[in-house]
Amino acid sequence: MTHPPADRWRNAVRDLKPGLLALTLALGTAGGALFAYFQLPLAWMIGSMVFCTAAAMSGLPVHVPGGLRSAMIMILGIMLGSAFSPDILGRLGDWALSLTGLALYILTGGALGILFLRRVARYDPVTSFFTATPGGLNEMVIVGGAMGGDDRTISVAHSARVMLVVMVVPVWFQFFEGYSPATRGPLGPGLTEVPPVDLALLASCAVGALLGKWLRLPAYMLVGPMLLSAAIHLAGLTAGKPPGVMVGAAQIVVGAALGSRFSGVRLSRIAHTLAIASGLTLMLLAVTMVFSVALHWLTGIPLPALVLAFAPGGLAEMSLVALALGVDAAFVSTHHIVRIVLIVSLVPLVFRLYSHVTDRRLPKKGPGEPPPPPAGG
Repeated sequence: MTHPPADRWRNAVRDLKPGLLALTLALGTAGGALFAYFQLPLAWMIGSMVFCTAAAMSGLPVHVPGGLRSAMIMILGIMLGSAFSPDILGRLGDWALSLTGLALYILTGGALGILFLRRVARYDPVTSFFTATPGGLNEMVIVGGAMGGDDRTISVAHSARVMLVVMVVPVWFQFFEGYSPATRGPLGPGLTEVPPVDLALLASCAVGALLGKWLRLPAYMLVGPMLLSAAIHLAGLTAGKPPGVMVGAAQIVVGAALGSRFSGVRLSRIAHTLAIASGLTLMLLAVTMVFSVALHWLTGIPLPALVLAFAPGGLAEMSLVALALGVDAAFVSTHHIVRIVLIVSLVPLVFRLYSHVTDRRLPKKGPGEPPPPPAGG
Protein backbone atom coordinates (compact mmCIF):
# COMPACT_ATOMS: atom_id res chain seq x y z
CA MET A 1 0.00 0.00 0.00
CA THR A 2 1.41 3.40 -0.99
CA HIS A 3 1.00 6.27 1.43
CA PRO A 4 0.02 9.77 0.20
CA PRO A 5 2.70 12.48 0.47
CA ALA A 6 1.03 14.03 3.53
CA ASP A 7 1.23 10.72 5.42
CA ARG A 8 4.87 10.21 4.43
CA TRP A 9 5.68 13.73 5.66
CA ARG A 10 3.92 13.13 9.01
CA ASN A 11 5.79 9.82 9.43
CA ALA A 12 9.11 11.55 8.70
CA VAL A 13 8.34 14.25 11.29
CA ARG A 14 7.42 11.61 13.89
CA ASP A 15 10.66 9.76 13.17
CA LEU A 16 12.65 12.94 13.69
CA LYS A 17 12.13 13.06 17.51
CA PRO A 18 14.02 16.36 17.94
CA GLY A 19 14.77 15.96 21.64
CA LEU A 20 16.24 12.46 21.27
CA LEU A 21 18.11 13.49 18.13
CA ALA A 22 19.68 16.47 19.93
CA LEU A 23 20.75 14.21 22.81
CA THR A 24 22.18 11.62 20.42
CA LEU A 25 24.13 14.11 18.32
CA ALA A 26 25.43 15.86 21.44
CA LEU A 27 26.72 12.54 22.77
CA GLY A 28 28.19 11.63 19.38
CA THR A 29 29.91 14.98 18.98
CA ALA A 30 31.31 14.81 22.52
CA GLY A 31 32.66 11.32 21.88
CA GLY A 32 34.18 12.35 18.57
CA ALA A 33 35.80 15.43 20.07
CA LEU A 34 37.28 13.40 22.94
CA PHE A 35 38.70 10.77 20.59
CA ALA A 36 40.05 13.49 18.29
CA TYR A 37 41.74 15.21 21.26
CA PHE A 38 43.63 12.00 22.02
CA GLN A 39 44.41 11.57 18.29
CA LEU A 40 42.72 8.19 18.07
CA PRO A 41 42.06 6.71 14.60
CA LEU A 42 38.78 7.59 12.84
CA ALA A 43 38.04 9.68 15.92
CA TRP A 44 34.74 11.31 14.98
CA MET A 45 32.99 8.11 13.91
CA ILE A 46 34.41 5.74 16.55
CA GLY A 47 34.01 8.27 19.35
CA SER A 48 30.40 8.91 18.36
CA MET A 49 29.73 5.18 18.07
CA VAL A 50 31.27 4.34 21.47
CA PHE A 51 29.41 7.10 23.34
CA CYS A 52 26.05 6.29 21.71
CA THR A 53 26.51 2.53 22.21
CA ALA A 54 27.26 3.11 25.90
CA ALA A 55 24.18 5.35 26.16
CA ALA A 56 21.97 2.73 24.47
CA MET A 57 23.27 -0.04 26.73
CA SER A 58 22.62 2.12 29.80
CA GLY A 59 19.00 2.58 28.78
CA LEU A 60 19.07 6.05 27.20
CA PRO A 61 16.74 6.21 24.15
CA VAL A 62 19.34 7.40 21.64
CA HIS A 63 17.92 7.79 18.16
CA VAL A 64 19.08 8.76 14.65
CA PRO A 65 16.25 9.16 12.10
CA GLY A 66 16.69 7.25 8.87
CA GLY A 67 16.39 10.40 6.78
CA LEU A 68 19.34 12.11 8.48
CA ARG A 69 21.55 9.03 8.13
CA SER A 70 20.56 8.76 4.46
CA ALA A 71 21.53 12.41 3.85
CA MET A 72 24.94 11.84 5.43
CA ILE A 73 25.38 8.61 3.48
CA MET A 74 24.80 10.57 0.25
CA ILE A 75 27.55 13.03 1.26
CA LEU A 76 29.83 10.07 1.87
CA GLY A 77 28.92 8.62 -1.54
CA ILE A 78 29.82 11.92 -3.24
CA MET A 79 33.11 11.97 -1.31
CA LEU A 80 33.91 8.40 -2.39
CA GLY A 81 33.14 9.23 -6.01
CA SER A 82 35.71 12.02 -5.89
CA ALA A 83 38.39 9.34 -5.40
CA PHE A 84 37.80 8.10 -8.97
CA SER A 85 40.30 10.28 -10.80
CA PRO A 86 40.90 9.73 -14.56
CA ASP A 87 44.18 7.89 -13.94
CA ILE A 88 42.26 5.12 -12.15
CA LEU A 89 40.98 3.75 -15.48
CA GLY A 90 44.40 2.29 -16.20
CA ARG A 91 44.37 0.34 -12.92
CA LEU A 92 40.99 -1.38 -13.23
CA GLY A 93 42.56 -4.46 -14.81
CA ASP A 94 44.74 -4.92 -11.73
CA TRP A 95 41.60 -5.33 -9.61
CA ALA A 96 40.22 -8.32 -11.53
CA LEU A 97 41.92 -11.01 -9.44
CA SER A 98 41.05 -9.42 -6.11
CA LEU A 99 37.43 -8.95 -7.17
CA THR A 100 37.29 -12.59 -8.22
CA GLY A 101 38.67 -13.60 -4.84
CA LEU A 102 35.69 -11.99 -3.12
CA ALA A 103 33.37 -14.85 -4.03
CA LEU A 104 35.76 -17.41 -2.52
CA TYR A 105 36.18 -15.17 0.54
CA ILE A 106 32.40 -14.96 1.06
CA LEU A 107 31.97 -18.73 0.78
CA THR A 108 34.93 -19.48 3.07
CA GLY A 109 34.02 -16.91 5.72
CA GLY A 110 30.35 -17.87 5.62
CA ALA A 111 31.02 -21.59 5.94
CA LEU A 112 33.39 -21.15 8.88
CA GLY A 113 30.95 -18.71 10.48
CA ILE A 114 28.07 -21.19 10.25
CA LEU A 115 30.24 -23.91 11.77
CA PHE A 116 31.20 -21.57 14.66
CA LEU A 117 27.62 -20.48 15.33
CA ARG A 118 26.21 -24.02 15.18
CA ARG A 119 28.90 -25.67 17.32
CA VAL A 120 29.81 -22.88 19.78
CA ALA A 121 26.80 -20.54 19.97
CA ARG A 122 24.25 -23.33 19.39
CA TYR A 123 22.18 -21.13 17.07
CA ASP A 124 19.54 -22.84 14.95
CA PRO A 125 20.48 -23.54 11.29
CA VAL A 126 18.57 -20.61 9.74
CA THR A 127 19.80 -18.02 12.26
CA SER A 128 23.35 -19.36 11.90
CA PHE A 129 23.27 -19.02 8.12
CA PHE A 130 22.05 -15.42 7.99
CA THR A 131 24.19 -14.32 10.95
CA ALA A 132 27.38 -15.81 9.48
CA THR A 133 27.02 -14.12 6.09
CA PRO A 134 29.82 -11.49 5.99
CA GLY A 135 27.75 -8.53 4.83
CA GLY A 136 24.33 -7.28 3.78
CA LEU A 137 23.01 -6.40 7.25
CA ASN A 138 19.57 -5.12 6.21
CA GLU A 139 19.01 -7.84 3.61
CA MET A 140 20.09 -10.64 5.95
CA VAL A 141 17.79 -9.44 8.74
CA ILE A 142 14.76 -9.19 6.43
CA VAL A 143 15.30 -12.45 4.55
CA GLY A 144 16.51 -14.35 7.63
CA GLY A 145 13.40 -13.37 9.59
CA ALA A 146 11.15 -14.34 6.69
CA MET A 147 12.85 -17.75 6.48
CA GLY A 148 12.19 -18.50 10.15
CA GLY A 149 15.39 -17.23 11.74
CA ASP A 150 15.62 -15.06 14.85
CA ASP A 151 15.68 -11.63 13.21
CA ARG A 152 16.58 -9.77 16.43
CA THR A 153 19.62 -12.01 16.98
CA ILE A 154 20.65 -11.60 13.32
CA SER A 155 20.27 -7.81 13.57
CA VAL A 156 22.20 -7.41 16.83
CA ALA A 157 24.96 -9.80 15.71
CA HIS A 158 25.50 -8.01 12.38
CA SER A 159 25.45 -4.61 14.09
CA ALA A 160 28.00 -5.87 16.62
CA ARG A 161 30.18 -7.27 13.79
CA VAL A 162 30.28 -3.92 11.99
CA MET A 163 30.93 -2.05 15.25
CA LEU A 164 33.78 -4.37 16.24
CA VAL A 165 35.42 -4.19 12.81
CA VAL A 166 35.21 -0.38 12.83
CA MET A 167 36.90 -0.35 16.25
CA VAL A 168 39.54 -3.02 15.63
CA VAL A 169 40.80 -2.23 12.11
CA PRO A 170 41.78 1.46 12.57
CA VAL A 171 43.41 0.70 15.93
CA TRP A 172 45.38 -2.12 14.28
CA PHE A 173 46.57 0.31 11.60
CA GLN A 174 47.65 2.85 14.21
CA PHE A 175 49.57 0.50 16.48
CA PHE A 176 50.94 -2.04 13.99
CA GLU A 177 51.11 -0.20 10.66
CA GLY A 178 52.47 3.15 11.84
CA TYR A 179 49.38 5.17 10.91
CA SER A 180 49.32 8.54 12.69
CA PRO A 181 46.07 10.55 12.74
CA ALA A 182 48.05 13.74 13.36
CA THR A 183 49.72 13.47 9.95
CA ARG A 184 46.53 12.94 7.95
CA GLY A 185 45.50 16.59 7.91
CA PRO A 186 41.89 17.88 7.63
CA LEU A 187 38.99 15.69 6.54
CA GLY A 188 38.48 17.82 3.44
CA PRO A 189 38.67 21.39 2.13
CA GLY A 190 37.19 24.28 4.07
CA LEU A 191 33.60 25.27 3.39
CA THR A 192 34.68 28.45 1.59
CA GLU A 193 37.54 26.75 -0.27
CA VAL A 194 35.29 24.82 -2.68
CA PRO A 195 34.41 26.93 -5.76
CA PRO A 196 30.63 27.47 -6.14
CA VAL A 197 30.58 25.67 -9.52
CA ASP A 198 32.27 22.60 -8.02
CA LEU A 199 29.95 22.72 -5.00
CA ALA A 200 26.91 22.81 -7.31
CA LEU A 201 28.23 19.88 -9.36
CA LEU A 202 28.87 17.85 -6.22
CA ALA A 203 25.44 18.67 -4.78
CA SER A 204 23.74 17.59 -8.02
CA CYS A 205 25.16 14.09 -7.52
CA ALA A 206 22.61 13.56 -4.73
CA VAL A 207 20.11 12.87 -7.54
CA GLY A 208 21.98 9.58 -7.90
CA ALA A 209 20.08 8.27 -4.87
CA LEU A 210 16.81 8.43 -6.84
CA LEU A 211 18.48 6.85 -9.86
CA GLY A 212 19.98 4.11 -7.67
CA LYS A 213 16.59 3.35 -6.15
CA TRP A 214 14.99 3.16 -9.61
CA LEU A 215 17.75 0.79 -10.77
CA ARG A 216 17.42 -1.22 -7.53
CA LEU A 217 21.10 -0.87 -6.73
CA PRO A 218 22.33 -2.25 -3.39
CA ALA A 219 22.87 0.50 -0.78
CA TYR A 220 21.46 2.92 -3.37
CA MET A 221 21.65 5.95 -1.04
CA LEU A 222 25.44 5.63 -1.13
CA VAL A 223 26.10 3.86 -4.44
CA GLY A 224 23.92 6.12 -6.62
CA PRO A 225 25.57 9.44 -5.60
CA MET A 226 28.97 7.73 -5.68
CA LEU A 227 28.50 6.61 -9.29
CA LEU A 228 27.42 10.08 -10.43
CA SER A 229 30.28 11.68 -8.54
CA ALA A 230 32.71 9.17 -10.04
CA ALA A 231 31.36 9.94 -13.52
CA ILE A 232 31.91 13.70 -13.29
CA HIS A 233 35.38 13.21 -11.78
CA LEU A 234 36.41 10.63 -14.37
CA ALA A 235 35.15 12.99 -17.09
CA GLY A 236 37.38 15.73 -15.68
CA LEU A 237 34.44 18.10 -15.02
CA THR A 238 35.64 18.71 -11.47
CA ALA A 239 38.31 17.65 -9.03
CA GLY A 240 36.43 19.04 -6.03
CA LYS A 241 35.64 17.22 -2.80
CA PRO A 242 32.90 17.85 -0.21
CA PRO A 243 33.94 20.26 2.59
CA GLY A 244 35.65 18.64 5.56
CA VAL A 245 33.01 19.85 8.01
CA MET A 246 30.37 17.86 6.09
CA VAL A 247 32.55 14.73 6.08
CA GLY A 248 33.05 15.13 9.83
CA ALA A 249 29.31 15.50 10.36
CA ALA A 250 28.76 12.34 8.29
CA GLN A 251 31.18 10.45 10.53
CA ILE A 252 29.36 11.59 13.68
CA VAL A 253 25.93 10.63 12.33
CA VAL A 254 27.04 7.25 10.96
CA GLY A 255 28.74 6.42 14.26
CA ALA A 256 25.70 7.52 16.27
CA ALA A 257 23.41 5.46 14.03
CA LEU A 258 25.56 2.37 14.66
CA GLY A 259 25.39 2.89 18.42
CA SER A 260 21.65 3.60 18.34
CA ARG A 261 20.96 0.16 16.88
CA PHE A 262 21.40 -1.26 20.39
CA SER A 263 18.70 0.99 21.86
CA GLY A 264 15.81 -0.96 23.36
CA VAL A 265 17.71 -4.28 23.45
CA ARG A 266 18.14 -5.92 26.86
CA LEU A 267 21.63 -5.56 28.28
CA SER A 268 21.89 -9.31 28.91
CA ARG A 269 21.08 -10.01 25.27
CA ILE A 270 23.56 -7.41 24.04
CA ALA A 271 26.31 -8.89 26.25
CA HIS A 272 25.60 -12.46 25.08
CA THR A 273 25.41 -11.50 21.41
CA LEU A 274 28.53 -9.32 21.67
CA ALA A 275 30.47 -12.28 23.07
CA ILE A 276 29.35 -14.49 20.18
CA ALA A 277 29.88 -11.72 17.61
CA SER A 278 33.39 -11.09 18.93
CA GLY A 279 34.40 -14.68 18.23
CA LEU A 280 32.75 -14.62 14.80
CA THR A 281 34.36 -11.27 13.91
CA LEU A 282 37.85 -12.35 14.96
CA MET A 283 37.50 -15.47 12.83
CA LEU A 284 36.32 -13.43 9.81
CA LEU A 285 39.20 -10.98 10.30
CA ALA A 286 41.61 -13.92 10.32
CA VAL A 287 40.13 -15.08 7.00
CA THR A 288 40.44 -11.49 5.74
CA MET A 289 44.15 -11.45 6.58
CA VAL A 290 44.77 -14.79 4.84
CA PHE A 291 43.08 -13.62 1.64
CA SER A 292 44.69 -10.17 1.81
CA VAL A 293 48.22 -11.53 2.23
CA ALA A 294 47.70 -14.08 -0.55
CA LEU A 295 46.33 -11.47 -2.97
CA HIS A 296 49.07 -9.02 -2.03
CA TRP A 297 51.62 -11.66 -2.96
CA LEU A 298 49.82 -12.47 -6.24
CA THR A 299 48.95 -8.94 -7.40
CA GLY A 300 51.25 -6.51 -5.59
CA ILE A 301 48.25 -4.45 -4.45
CA PRO A 302 49.12 -2.71 -1.14
CA LEU A 303 48.17 -4.84 1.87
CA PRO A 304 46.27 -2.03 3.71
CA ALA A 305 43.95 -1.55 0.72
CA LEU A 306 43.25 -5.28 0.52
CA VAL A 307 42.58 -5.54 4.27
CA LEU A 308 40.02 -2.73 4.13
CA ALA A 309 38.48 -4.10 0.91
CA PHE A 310 37.94 -7.56 2.42
CA ALA A 311 37.25 -6.57 6.07
CA PRO A 312 33.74 -7.72 7.11
CA GLY A 313 32.48 -4.23 7.95
CA GLY A 314 29.77 -2.17 6.31
CA LEU A 315 30.24 -0.40 2.97
CA ALA A 316 29.77 3.07 4.43
CA GLU A 317 31.86 2.36 7.52
CA MET A 318 34.83 0.76 5.72
CA SER A 319 34.77 3.51 3.10
CA LEU A 320 35.02 6.08 5.89
CA VAL A 321 37.93 4.14 7.39
CA ALA A 322 39.67 4.19 3.98
CA LEU A 323 39.16 7.93 3.67
CA ALA A 324 40.44 8.55 7.20
CA LEU A 325 43.52 6.36 6.72
CA GLY A 326 44.39 7.71 3.28
CA VAL A 327 43.97 4.28 1.65
CA ASP A 328 42.65 3.99 -1.93
CA ALA A 329 38.96 4.67 -1.24
CA ALA A 330 37.90 3.86 -4.82
CA PHE A 331 39.45 0.39 -4.55
CA VAL A 332 37.90 -0.26 -1.14
CA SER A 333 34.38 0.96 -1.96
CA THR A 334 34.30 -0.91 -5.30
CA HIS A 335 35.16 -4.19 -3.57
CA HIS A 336 32.52 -3.68 -0.88
CA ILE A 337 29.86 -2.91 -3.48
CA VAL A 338 30.76 -6.10 -5.37
CA ARG A 339 30.68 -8.02 -2.06
CA ILE A 340 27.13 -6.81 -1.35
CA VAL A 341 26.00 -7.65 -4.90
CA LEU A 342 27.48 -11.14 -4.64
CA ILE A 343 25.89 -11.76 -1.22
CA VAL A 344 22.44 -10.49 -2.20
CA SER A 345 22.45 -12.44 -5.47
CA LEU A 346 24.03 -15.68 -4.22
CA VAL A 347 22.33 -16.05 -0.82
CA PRO A 348 18.96 -17.39 -2.11
CA LEU A 349 20.66 -20.17 -4.12
CA VAL A 350 23.18 -21.06 -1.40
CA PHE A 351 20.46 -21.04 1.27
CA ARG A 352 18.39 -23.55 -0.72
CA LEU A 353 21.38 -25.89 -0.92
CA TYR A 354 22.17 -25.31 2.76
CA SER A 355 18.53 -26.01 3.77
CA HIS A 356 18.55 -29.24 1.78
CA VAL A 357 21.70 -30.44 3.56
CA THR A 358 20.58 -29.42 7.07
CA ASP A 359 17.09 -30.90 6.60
CA ARG A 360 18.68 -34.26 5.81
CA ARG A 361 21.03 -34.10 8.83
CA LEU A 362 18.61 -32.86 11.50
CA PRO A 363 16.60 -35.53 13.38
CA LYS A 364 12.93 -35.63 12.51
CA LYS A 365 10.64 -34.29 15.26
CA GLY A 366 8.03 -36.65 16.61
CA PRO A 367 4.34 -35.66 16.73
CA GLY A 368 4.40 -34.79 20.44
CA GLU A 369 7.83 -33.19 20.70
CA PRO A 370 8.22 -29.49 21.51
CA PRO A 371 9.87 -27.12 19.04
CA PRO A 372 13.59 -26.36 19.42
CA PRO A 373 14.59 -23.46 21.69
CA PRO A 374 15.12 -20.01 20.10
CA ALA A 375 18.54 -19.00 18.83
CA GLY A 376 20.98 -17.83 21.41
CA GLY A 377 18.64 -18.83 24.20
